[in-house]
Amino acid sequence: MKIMPPGVRKAALTVHILSSVGWLGAIAAFLVLAISGLTSTDPQLVRAAYVGMNLIGWMMIFPLSLASLISGIVQGLGSVWGLFRHYWVLIKLIITALATALLLVHLQPVTAMAEMAVAAELGPSDMNGMRIQLVADAGAAILALLVTSILSVYKPRGLTRHGQKVLDKQQAQTRSAKGANA
Repeated sequence: MKIMPPGVRKAALTVHILSSVGWLGAIAAFLVLAISGLTSTDPQLVRAAYVGMNLIGWMMIFPLSLASLISGIVQGLGSVWGLFRHYWVLIKLIITALATALLLVHLQPVTAMAEMAVAAELGPSDMNGMRIQLVADAGAAILALLVTSILSVYKPRGLTRHGQKVLDKQQAQTRSAKGANA
């Protein structure tokens, strides 16, 4: 495994942290708009909320999710942590990949709601199920990203089978090298 030089590693880590934090912040803004769209009785506010959600979704959340996923993969491949050696890294990768894929699915109804809001005035009970779903999805996304953040900070111990094989191989090489030097 080739480790990135320290300057490159720090730059890649910075990109990963900024894109991940930005993703979380953009979803928080999206959630505020989703709640406003669900609870407001002001038709102009409702219209603006759904148009804003569509813009935030496609112009901020989606690019930041891709940047977070790609930079996380780069970090895993270029650092001692690896992508598949430690459970916490693997879980983060799975959550991020699933969240990015689900985001693409989730943005379709957001676009539809924005188009409906622009085309006609939405009443307080129009598309209520979809409105609730948008709030719930944003809340679930925030929870998923908080889990990945917590995993990044606490880095729970535990090697995957692949990680244990790599460790065993490294230890065998170290023993072999020590035996040859003796």
